[in-house]
Amino acid sequence: MATLHDQKFLQELGLRLRAAREKLDLTQAELAEQTGLDRTFVGFCERGTRNISLLNLRKLAKQLRVRLSDLFADLN
Repeated sequence: MATLHDQKFLQELGLRLRAAREKLDLTQAELAEQTGLDRTFVGFCERGTRNISLLNLRKLAKQLRVRLSDLFADLN
């Protein structure tokens, strides 16, 4: 079971993913199609309700044109 600290971490990561997606003016459905992930999964990740795997996070970061290190910068 995720702790409150874990939940906050996932939520902040999700906010960063959403900001990067919106910067490119993509919908969740468009991002999902481009990465081969399900649209609902992208939504869960952006809301921080899924513990996203590193491989899926890499797919998202690549499509969003952000470095993984930038997604994690100053994230506790």
